[in-house]
Amino acid sequence: MVIVEVSLLSGFILAPESRMLLERQAIIKKIEVKADVVYVYVEKLNDESQTFILQLEQVIQMKNLKPASIKVYDYYQPGGLQIPSYSGVGS
Repeated sequence: MVIVEVSLLSGFILAPESRMLLERQAIIKKIEVKADVVYVYVEKLNDESQTFILQLEQVIQMKNLKPASIKVYDYYQPGGLQIPSYSGVGS
């Protein structure tokens, strides 16, 4: 199993409809939202490219947003591969 850990940008939450769309994907086993982090548990990955779209809703207007991070790691070996950062698209 693989975990995709997405730190949310300050002032944003995961849109409820986005969660429902993710949960319908066959390879996604579970989604957890804790405070400002979304954990997506993926059954298994192979060498095929996968795309996950998380739609966020801004609930608090923030200035000078700092980039957030995404980590991808094996559930059993959480050393992880960290993707440097992301920032809001269209913000």
